[in-house]
Formats: sequence, C-alpha cells, structure tokens
Amino acid sequence: MATPEQKARQLIDAQLGAAGWVIQDRGEMNLGAGLGVAVREYPLAGGPCDYLLFVDRKACGVVEAKPEGRTLSGVAEQAGGYQQQLPGHLANWGDPLRFDYEASGAETLFSERADPEQRSRYLFTFHRPETLLDWLKDGSSLRARLAELPPLDVTGLRECQIEALIILETSLARADPRALVQMTMGAGKTFTAATLSYRLLAHADARRILFLVDRNNLGRQALKEFQDYRPPGTGRLFTELYNVQRLGAAGLDPAAKVVISTIQRVFAQLTGAALDEADEEASGYESETAGAVREVAYNGALPPETFDMVIVDECHRSIYGTWRQVLDYFDAFTIGLTATPSAHTMGYFQKNLVAQYPYERSVVDAAPAPHPGRPTEQLAEKGPRRLQNLP
Repeated sequence: MATPEQKARQLIDAQLGAAGWVIQDRGEMNLGAGLGVAVREYPLAGGPCDYLLFVDRKACGVVEAKPEGRTLSGVAEQAGGYQQQLPGHLANWGDPLRFDYEASGAETLFSERADPEQRSRYLFTFHRPETLLDWLKDGSSLRARLAELPPLDVTGLRECQIEALIILETSLARADPRALVQMTMGAGKTFTAATLSYRLLAHADARRILFLVDRNNLGRQALKEFQDYRPPGTGRLFTELYNVQRLGAAGLDPAAKVVISTIQRVFAQLTGAALDEADEEASGYESETAGAVREVAYNGALPPETFDMVIVDECHRSIYGTWRQVLDYFDAFTIGLTATPSAHTMGYFQKNLVAQYPYERSVVDAAPAPHPGRPTEQLAEKGPRRLQNLP
C-alpha cells in the first residue's frame, strides 16, 4: 500500500503532467525534452529538492511536496532554503529562484518572489510552463505593477466612480484577492469596470479580464458599453485598443483582452458540457440557488491563469454556492459589483467592501459629474500607493 508521501507524489506528478510539465528523475534529466521540465529529487547541498522546475532549460522554481492529508503552511521558508543551496553551475532565471510551490496533491500553494510582499495563495493546480516563461520575460510581477499604477485620470467620471476606482485600486495594490464594490443601479457600474479594465491592461499589463454577467442580454449591454468607451487621453475607442469578446460555443479567442460571459458559458467551456444560447437568457446566478455544486476539472485549453481579473457584475448568492468552483478555478483577483450586498456576498469577498454608493446617497446627490477642485479629484491625484491604509 502506498504511503501518504507516495500518494502525494503520484497526484503531484499527474497534476504537473496535465499542466504541460515533463516529469523526470535526476538520473534521466534531459532539459530539452520540453519547455517545462520538473526534476524529482534534485540534489542540493542541504538535501534533495522534491521537484526543481526548469523552463527553457533554466531553473525557475521549486515544488515542496507534503504528504497527502497534511495541511499546507506556506512555501517561503523551506523553499527559500532550497534556493540558497543552488549549485553555482546551474543555469537559472535569477537567484533566488522566482516561483515557490507547496503541494500535497489535494492542495497547492504558490508564492512569487517578484511580488512586493511574498505571500502564498491557493491555486487550483500548477501553472503551465508557457505562463511562467511569459512572467519571467516580463521581469516584474502583476502584483508589483498593480502597486505602481499611475494616478487616475478623472475626466468624464462621476464622483462615485472616482471613489470606487481609487479605493479599489488601493485594494489591488495591497494584493487583496477579493474586493466588493456597492453601486446602486444607474451609477455606472459597467463604465467603472471598463475604466478599471483599461487601466489594468494599459498600466499593469494584465493578461486578460473576465467580465461575468447574469444573463445574455446583460452581456450584450456590457459589450456595447465597452465598445462605446473612450479611455481618457487616447482619442480612441476601447475596442480599437483591445479586443473584447462575448464568449460563445466557439470558445476563447486568444487575442481577446476582455471576455464577457455568463457563468454557465464559462462552466460549459471548462467541462465540455452542452449549453444552448437560450439557456443563458435566464439568470444563471439565481435559477439554481438550491442546486448541487457545479464541479470543474482542469482544462488545459482554459487553464487557471487564463484571467488575471474576474469582475462579477450584479453578483448574487448562488454564484458563491452552486457556481463557486468556477470562480475559484481561476488564479485571478475577483471583484464583485452589486447594488445590494447580501451576507453571502460579503462572506465570499471576505468583508472587503471597498466602496459604497447606495441608492439613498444617489438620491441626495443625483450622481453629479465631477468638476475641478473636488476632494475626490484631489484624492485621485495621489494615486493608490498613498492610500494603502484606507479600508
């Protein structure tokens, strides 16, 4: 009977293989066998490393294996010890190595040394070698770039939108994994999302953004808003700068930078399940509130790192029950937009309600357009790094 350690290694081998890694023993090491090679039990001064990861023939990270059933604690300390013992002759992408994984076969934790603060986060599974190569070539990490966003250009923004964007970007600069924005109907949630999407793509080099809608007609409306949006200072439409796609049966367009979809469609893409477009006309969030959890499995055509940001428009409670695995599949920041946050919604977003613009406030100020000299406009000039102590 296999030991817990052996069971974990078998599962980790399978997960690495599914993500595109070639698994090798040290004695059979051939770094030309694939773009990504994971070498088991690589000898280091302090003992063998469970898995040493090579991308394009150079070491870039480690995997620390834990016995099946063991609670993961975070990779930094022991994985860092491995990296300090790298032999001098070993070709690498930087010393210390950038990527740290800790895995038991049931769970996977990941941290990145290029982040402003190295902090572990849970993954659905390992990143693909192509993804790590892209990140290595970028130099900086997404979280580092989010901490350096330029001041917000408030041209054309309402005061409530300015407040939401400033404090939301502050949350992203802190690397908060989830954030919730409360904005009443008519306050311009989609316009705010389009503004944020432009800034993430233009200034943080985000890979791709998923904009989840409740039903198909809202997807059509969202697409039109993105098509009509002109980022300030560009003189061009958003869709002249970046491709925007409504996800359909044909699947993801690799060139798309913003993907608009219902959660049912994303689930169908992940699982291969059939979905009639008519089924997307009803609310996917509320139609199955009492249904069983929709389970997903790894899909190499739509890996967890496909999106850097998931924006959930008009989020309702079932999305965090029936559909929760779809959200948790992606290695992405999750931002919720809602007019009326429920207890379920607050719980999923870890009570990180970063901005509030309820109906009562909209009645008082009628969502006026900004004018020079307003306190909110002055706040925008400070940029997110000045606001990291805000809630």
